[in-house]
Amino acid sequence: MSPRLIPITGQELVRLLEEGGFQVVRVRGSHVRLRHPDGRATTVPVHPGTLLAILKNVGWSKETYEQKRLGSR
Repeated sequence: MSPRLIPITGQELVRLLEEGGFQVVRVRGSHVRLRHPDGRATTVPVHPGTLLAILKNVGWSKETYEQKRLGSR
């Protein structure tokens, strides 16, 4: 697996997070706020943002991200 993350859009990331159990709790402007039942939460910009910071915020490794990204096709 490549050490670099393959970028995706904010909308694609929101969809992956929803598939991972997160729920959209608020949309404000170009930002989507998501929360997981276990208490984890993050905000995803639907414009280009910092993917690594979002992954760290939700507790996902690069490997988890890649598995979810490739598995959702």
